[in-house]
Amino acid sequence: MSARLSTVQARFLPHGPLDVVRQVVLFVAAYQLYRLVRGLANDPGAANAAFSNARDLIHIEQALNIFVEPSMQAFASGQGWLLDGASWLYINAQTSITLGAIAWLYLFRNESFYFVRNMFLVAFGLALIGYTIFPTAPPRFFPEWGFFDAVSDFTGVAQDSVTINELFNPYAAVPSMHVAFALMIGVPLARLVRWRAMKVFWAIYPLIVVFVIVVTANHFIADAVLGAIAAGLGALGARTLARARPHAWAFAPTGQREATVLPCRTAEATAAP
Repeated sequence: MSARLSTVQARFLPHGPLDVVRQVVLFVAAYQLYRLVRGLANDPGAANAAFSNARDLIHIEQALNIFVEPSMQAFASGQGWLLDGASWLYINAQTSITLGAIAWLYLFRNESFYFVRNMFLVAFGLALIGYTIFPTAPPRFFPEWGFFDAVSDFTGVAQDSVTINELFNPYAAVPSMHVAFALMIGVPLARLVRWRAMKVFWAIYPLIVVFVIVVTANHFIADAVLGAIAAGLGALGARTLARARPHAWAFAPTGQREATVLPCRTAEATAAP
C-alpha cells in the first residue's frame, strides 16, 4: 500500500505536497496583489479619463471600420439562450474554468505547469500597468450606443456593486484579462490534451471568450487585442525566465521532458520550481 501511494504521489505530485502549497500560496498572493493594485487604480478622479479613453477607442475602431460591438450585442440579445450562455461564461471564465485548467496542468502535465504559471505572473504585472496608465470605461457604460449590462441582467446584481468586490475597478477594461487568461490556458491545453475534440475546443476557446466579452458589453474589440498582446508578452517573459531554469520552467509538450526529468525527480522533489 505504501509503495502504491508513493507511486500515485510521484505521478500526480511529482514535487511533493509542499510544492502544491507553494504554488497555491504564490497564485493567491499574486492574484490578491493584482486585485489590490487594480482596486487602488480606481481613483474617483480617473472616471473622466476612463470615459475619455473609451470614447477614443470607439473613434479609433470607427475609423478602422471595426466598431461592430453594438451590432454583435444586438444580435445576441435577440437570442436569449446565447446571451445568457455568454453571461454565464463571462462570470466563470476567470474563475472556475481558469482554475480548473491550472489544476489540471499541475496534476497531469506538471512538466509544463511552471511555464504557464510564469506567463500568468508576467501578464498580471503588465495588466496592472495598463489599468494605471490607461483607465478605460467598458461599453456597458455607454447606453447611447445601444449597450446594456448583460451580466447584471443575467445575475440580477449590478457588476459595479461594492458588495461584490471592495477592490472592484469598473475602469479596468484595458487590457482584457478575460482574453489574456483564455489564451494563456487555451494555447497550452490545445497542445497538451490528447483528445482531438478537446484540442479543437481549447484552440477556439480564446475566440469564444472574445465573443463573450463583446456581446456582454464588458470590453471593446480593442481591449481584446490588447489582452492578446498582454498574453503574448507574458509568454515571451516566461520564455525568457525559462532560460534561467530550462529543466523546470520551459514549456514541454507531453512526455518531451520525461526522459530527462524522471531520473532526477527524487532529488528535485524538495526544490521549489
